[in-house]
Amino acid sequence: MSLEVDDALLAVRTKSRRALRDVGLRRAARSALESFDTEFALPHAGVEVLRCRARSGRKERRDRARRELRRDVDVQFAGRVLRDRAGGAVLYTENLFVKFRDDLGASRCRALLREHDLRVKRALEYARNAYFVAAPEGTGRKVFAVSTRLLRDASVELCHPELIRRPRRRAAFPGQWHLQRTRIGGVTLDEHANVVAAWSLSEGLGSVIAIIDDGFDIDHEEFAGAGKLVAPRDVTRRSDDPRGRAMDSHGTACAGVACANGAHGASGVAPRAKLMPIRLASGLGSQDEADAFFWAARHDADVISCSWGPFDGDFERPGDPQHRHRELLPDSTRLAIDWAVKHGRNGRGCSITWAAGNGGESVDNDGYASYEKVTAVAACDDRGRQAPYSDFGDAIWCAFPSNHYYPSVTPGIWTTDRRGASGYNWGTPSLGDAAGSYTNSFGGTSSACPGAAGVAALVIARNPDLRWDEVRDVLRRSCEPIDPEGGSYDASGHSPKYGYGRLDARRAVELAAPSRTRYTAIHKTLHEVAIRDGKTSSIRIEVADTKPLIDLKVRVQLEHSFIGDLVVELRPPAAMGMRRVLLHDRGGDATDDIDAVYDVVNTPALGALLGNAPTGTWRLAVSDRAFRDEGRIASLALEFVL
Repeated sequence: MSLEVDDALLAVRTKSRRALRDVGLRRAARSALESFDTEFALPHAGVEVLRCRARSGRKERRDRARRELRRDVDVQFAGRVLRDRAGGAVLYTENLFVKFRDDLGASRCRALLREHDLRVKRALEYARNAYFVAAPEGTGRKVFAVSTRLLRDASVELCHPELIRRPRRRAAFPGQWHLQRTRIGGVTLDEHANVVAAWSLSEGLGSVIAIIDDGFDIDHEEFAGAGKLVAPRDVTRRSDDPRGRAMDSHGTACAGVACANGAHGASGVAPRAKLMPIRLASGLGSQDEADAFFWAARHDADVISCSWGPFDGDFERPGDPQHRHRELLPDSTRLAIDWAVKHGRNGRGCSITWAAGNGGESVDNDGYASYEKVTAVAACDDRGRQAPYSDFGDAIWCAFPSNHYYPSVTPGIWTTDRRGASGYNWGTPSLGDAAGSYTNSFGGTSSACPGAAGVAALVIARNPDLRWDEVRDVLRRSCEPIDPEGGSYDASGHSPKYGYGRLDARRAVELAAPSRTRYTAIHKTLHEVAIRDGKTSSIRIEVADTKPLIDLKVRVQLEHSFIGDLVVELRPPAAMGMRRVLLHDRGGDATDDIDAVYDVVNTPALGALLGNAPTGTWRLAVSDRAFRDEGRIASLALEFVL
């Protein structure tokens, strides 16, 4: 990430957290701001980014405004703003994300932070030895130097300042045409996701969809009912009220597309799924962003829907430099997503859908939507073609119906709206309903993403045993390859515009049903074997099961005072003709003991064993490659799904 100071931008934070227009600034400060307009604001933090509209002398005007603002009693900070290569504003705070090596003790980690004069704001539970810390007030841009020094320390694995950018909310019965075949204005629309047909098999009962977004009208009639809302949260304000401000309408519309009850005016794709509304009003890249994923997974979300991300380019301007700009996924957020995928749903992993973006550009430049553990969702329109704004690329997994943007048969997707005149509807019947509770023109990949999340919830409700990667594969196999002439599908059936095609909810739910009755066989030995220096010790289990493996888990318990000495392998029966699987390769350094469960998600090599009968002798081999430390193999357990 290449950053430089933007002479035209000025960041201001008030002590009272009020907007500058509501603060009684001195006359000299008001005069200094006459040539500045608000670029964007983060109201929860009392921060505004101002841009100088003058054509010359911008740096001098900015510095004068900084000096005058600093003399006002209610101004906490007036400083410079950075910009990236695409010209986007980047705010730096005096906070950092730091992750130490796993083998360090907590006391050593905190001691190292004190050595760098950093204060722990909180320990982060989703990663070992990870902290959100603050540098002393007044550190300013020196926070980058602090981060660099930390990264030079061999004890530090990851570290970056909290860099905040402006997030883009990705939004560019009379007619819920995206759910079933519908006739609108005398025109029959048949380019839907086959959702209504899926409801006879699954309506999402028992599943939970977390929507991370700007705010929610949780009192809306379509979210009513005992148990509909679970674990609501505002990660920005650290409260359990996700309502947000009057103008925060995006989250309500997204939630409606995913799981509105369908009792009054709009149905979601999974009407009987529960809603976990998580308000995130902080800037892109903030620690609050990571906290949202951890909250969702920790509170039993099955699906997490994200209709936001880096700022989009202008899809109507092919030469927009933003189209070539690469946006990075911060380590803090990445590790939180990893935790949700690994530990969510009792180890099966949360399914995460992400709006591909509305810039008509490559999604592969978006580190969020293109991350390998999320499902990037593109938008197709009411004619079964690519929506003109929808991003494209290798990372696109699937498409879901949304608006077209230019004049079309439909203005967009009919869904829930913040009630009254404050939402998209503005209380205007032509934009929804007369009461202002619904909008007829929600769109963008913002709408496509929660639609796909709803399909994932239908799938999980049908078969709760599916892992996150299995859910994603079901979505892939359910897709209809629309627009065969213009989709540029490759030999594997993937299109840069639509992924594997438009989701078919009915087909997905049919594919999710277990193909046959499964049963679980557990084989365990408590026979203990000593681990000796420089030698290989093993423990074995005899298995008589003859049906092919559908899934497996391996639990290993070792007692040892320095697991960095150890190499641990699982050796399947010789009759399987399979290679040994490496479970542990001298990681962890001086950490004590191993008590771990290995499966095909965290240890992909185990996947090669699936489809084979497990009959025969299974061995766990432990090699101690160094001297001084010894231990024992305490137990081995094999859990087979057959």
